[in-house]
Amino acid sequence: MAQNGTIVVFGSFVTDLTSRSEGLPVPGQTILGSSFSSGPGGKGSNQAVAAHRCGAKVQMVTKVGNDVFASAVRDFYKEEGMDTSFFFTDPEKATGAALIMVDEKTGQNIIVVIGGACQNISAEEVERSRPLIESSSILLLQMEVNFDALFAVIKMAHDAGVTVVLNPAPANKIPANIMTMIDIVTPNETEAKILTGIEVKTKEDAKKAAEAFFRQGVRQVVITMGSLGAYANDGQKDELVPCLPVDVLDTTGAGDAFNGAFVTALVEGKDLFSALRYGNAGGALSTTKPGTAPAMPFRKDIDALYRKHYGA
Repeated sequence: MAQNGTIVVFGSFVTDLTSRSEGLPVPGQTILGSSFSSGPGGKGSNQAVAAHRCGAKVQMVTKVGNDVFASAVRDFYKEEGMDTSFFFTDPEKATGAALIMVDEKTGQNIIVVIGGACQNISAEEVERSRPLIESSSILLLQMEVNFDALFAVIKMAHDAGVTVVLNPAPANKIPANIMTMIDIVTPNETEAKILTGIEVKTKEDAKKAAEAFFRQGVRQVVITMGSLGAYANDGQKDELVPCLPVDVLDTTGAGDAFNGAFVTALVEGKDLFSALRYGNAGGALSTTKPGTAPAMPFRKDIDALYRKHYGA
């Protein structure tokens, strides 16, 4: 593990606009919902909040508009005790937004993300982030920001010996030379299929997908598999840990909670498979509350669930 024990999350902030209803509409259908809420979201920000609530030292790098949504997220981060000094401001583009529909019966969701300002991170802003990134221990990324900035910071971190963890969501093709700079990739089963061509429904499928990632140059692979649990492969051994039994209310943000808890465990020195279990506990707990960032679980609750199912 490199350097100073900090996790830098370089990624998206968007405001979540969430409706809840009995069932989800099909194209052309209008249904009545039971509630609406707005709040902080975006995969990057959710993962930063998740790691922070796990007790990690976290710095978020993102870009927002000059609008009410940006003011709201700065207020939220202040309440969380998190630093916003690397929140760049776009004078023209609005803060991003996510339109989320949640099925109250199943907890399943449909999401449309409009990246806004966080799709417009400049080369100069990437360069301003260099000292922060190069001195960190882990760089955690997703794919909701503009790719020129994303690929630049991956190379920057890789060259500095920082552990690069990519959650490739939403999935998109990644240049071959960039894949060789990724230490750990953490797709879900859908994203794994897009990036490897392998449909992941079983542990054996996950192993084949992991081997495909290894051939692309990735060093370790973690695949979240929804109700089947979570899988890890370090090139020597592999393991699928089952989904933990909890009362599921809303699955939105579960992958973000997993990633935040997972990298926290890594930065604290846990091996890949212990970190897999810790992420699994964090992801499970997040589904018991509505929303995204506000639903990210706290350390004491993750520790309790971890001990209950995995021991000390």
